[in-house]
Amino acid sequence: MTPLALFGISVALSFAAWGAVCRLYLWPRLRSLPLQEAARPILLLHLFRFVGLSFLIPGVVGPALPLTFAAPVAYGDLLAVALAWLALALARQPGNRAALWLFNVWGTVDLLFAFYQGLFGVGINPAALGAAFFIPTVPVPLLLWTHVLLFLLLLRTRQQ
Repeated sequence: MTPLALFGISVALSFAAWGAVCRLYLWPRLRSLPLQEAARPILLLHLFRFVGLSFLIPGVVGPALPLTFAAPVAYGDLLAVALAWLALALARQPGNRAALWLFNVWGTVDLLFAFYQGLFGVGINPAALGAAFFIPTVPVPLLLWTHVLLFLLLLRTRQQ
């Protein structure tokens, strides 16, 4: 099987597994909480997106990984971390809802852009990810699912 097929299978299975976890365990708990309380664990999870900086570290990624892919992925994740911190800091302030929207839109677009760039834009061979192969195959699907959950929470509570 080709590296791209193995990558695709890994990502698909991770999306399915994390989707089940979110549907069966996270969503039932989060949907009953006020927006700020429900957003907190999602934001705390996204504070670990600094791991995306590993795409810039030689030896963690293969030498064939293009910097035109690695740099936007790494710095996009770093900005998502900063926006998650901002949303946490503003949790009880008047701008809290806007901060949540900003974080969620940026974080979602950043992850989807990275997938697009990796598959179609720059078109990397998954083997070039090196040890960082685990990032898009394990935590990224969870992060995308939590963005979906936060969108649901924001849309559900828009009247409040």
